[in-house]
Amino acid sequence: MYSAIDTVWVLLGTTLVFFMQAGFAMVETGFTRAKNAGNIIMKNLMDFACGTVVYWVLGFGLMYGSTELLPGLLGDLSVAWQADTRWTDLIFQTVFCATAATIVSGAMAERTNFKAYLLYSIAISAVVYPVSGHWIWGGGWLSTLGTAEGLLPGLGAYGFHDFAGSTAVHMVGGLSALIGAKILGPRIGKYNKDGSPNAIPGHSLTLGALGVFILWFGWFGFNPASSLGVEGLEANVGRIFVTTNMAAAVATCTVMVLTWVRYGKPDVSMTLNGSLAGLVAITAGCSTVTVTGSAVIGLLAGCIVVFGIEFVDRKLKIDDPVGAVGVHCLCGGVGTILVGVFAYFDPYTDSMVLQKGQGLGLIYGGGTAQLLVQVLGVAAVALWVTVTMNVIFRLIDRVVGLRVSEEEEIDGLDLHEHGLISAYADFMPVGMAVNENTNLGNDDYISASPAAIEAAIPVVQTTSYPADSAQAGRITNVVILCRQTKFEALKTALNDLGITGLTLTHVQGCGIQKGGEYYRGVPQDMNLLPRVKVEVVVSQVPVADVIETAKRVLYTGHTGDGKIFVYDVQNVVKIRTGEIGVAALQDVE
Repeated sequence: MYSAIDTVWVLLGTTLVFFMQAGFAMVETGFTRAKNAGNIIMKNLMDFACGTVVYWVLGFGLMYGSTELLPGLLGDLSVAWQADTRWTDLIFQTVFCATAATIVSGAMAERTNFKAYLLYSIAISAVVYPVSGHWIWGGGWLSTLGTAEGLLPGLGAYGFHDFAGSTAVHMVGGLSALIGAKILGPRIGKYNKDGSPNAIPGHSLTLGALGVFILWFGWFGFNPASSLGVEGLEANVGRIFVTTNMAAAVATCTVMVLTWVRYGKPDVSMTLNGSLAGLVAITAGCSTVTVTGSAVIGLLAGCIVVFGIEFVDRKLKIDDPVGAVGVHCLCGGVGTILVGVFAYFDPYTDSMVLQKGQGLGLIYGGGTAQLLVQVLGVAAVALWVTVTMNVIFRLIDRVVGLRVSEEEEIDGLDLHEHGLISAYADFMPVGMAVNENTNLGNDDYISASPAAIEAAIPVVQTTSYPADSAQAGRITNVVILCRQTKFEALKTALNDLGITGLTLTHVQGCGIQKGGEYYRGVPQDMNLLPRVKVEVVVSQVPVADVIETAKRVLYTGHTGDGKIFVYDVQNVVKIRTGEIGVAALQDVE
């Protein structure tokens, strides 16, 4: 039974962990393409909704049933139907179960059949997560491993320690994601014939960053509330806050520096993954390690997530759009093992220090006992998940099919699975001008300093255009491709020049530039970016003036400033009056 303050504390943590569903949804949506945004949102919604029901009906009992169906391995079912006496436990464990299930969707995004997703998400919530969870948290065999009461008695361990679920939640979800993504196969266009990967950037780093901040915030419920109380444990809970935050911060800094060195620039999406890697890795030991220990764990997690994502992507040829395997599977498993190295405080008391033979970490002279138990525990859970999820995925693939058709994947799952033309309706993603508010170039190409132009893109400027004297009686179509952020300035400048009409089209495109930029460590050979196409037809305004005006307004000195195309127009017919030629372009009544 919880005291009143402990109940409030656990329920507060429950709300924070539930809010992490929004974080996962935003990370996965941002790191994938816009044509699948609605599908991602739907999956993150439904794995929580379906998981809530099946975890109540089956999972909670298998995980926490006191009268075990199989001693040490499996709980009973009666406890689920007695949930009216365990409200707080049920809802707190439900949101943890949902976290394990939702991790899988990111790695299998953009090509998974929605029906198949529902089925394997239900299976994880009903059986896979609860069984291994019983071993760790429900009084099963791992919880007493290495103690006098359990297997390997007298080993001198504290029992398998995974305080808030680096393995119980994150590795279970991450390993399931790895297996599913392997069976599913990569997205169309991800790998070339020689096996080299192509970068497929997500459509919104803004959404991805928002998701990471939400998850970081939610982790302050995920880890501290796993103390299941706060009364008399103030120091312990405060330390959990600090170790959780420290590991995340150090991992983030590590990834930023590491990608800066490896790729030439700090990789934004990988650094966001670094924050999550630190959070996942510290989750197992947040209550028992020192602040220094948490910093080291964060440092290691930062290295693991960068090299881990590269290894999965390049060596294993497994397409994981969001990096779920590197973050949750690898950092979850390693973070749990590191408890055996850095364990110092008793995780369930205020600040009592562990002793030799009672779980003290390797670097503090505690020997290898706890480290061995942690390794065995991670291996046992990994074996369970590998066997069961292989069976589940292959069974689902045979019954309903894991993967959508090639046509559905190319068009996007939003359209075929949910009838959505676009998850963004009338909204248009707008790119930021590369050069605005920087000193790498100059908005006015004529006054750009030599140093500024050299710092941007080396070019040879020319002003050689057809003589305007030859324009008399001619009609010319000038087509301008430029950044969206420059359109208003271009429109104003053309109006000042005397251009009274134009046509605007939103387009996407790229130039012929190859290499030089990386996304998650993979060179970007072709990346379609939002552009606007502006068309003006002129007869009396000199074409050279239009070109010079456009160049002056649109120049930044960087790749992507745009291009100007000039075409001769054979004739123009004004529909309302029937006027033709130059006269058709005049609005004089």
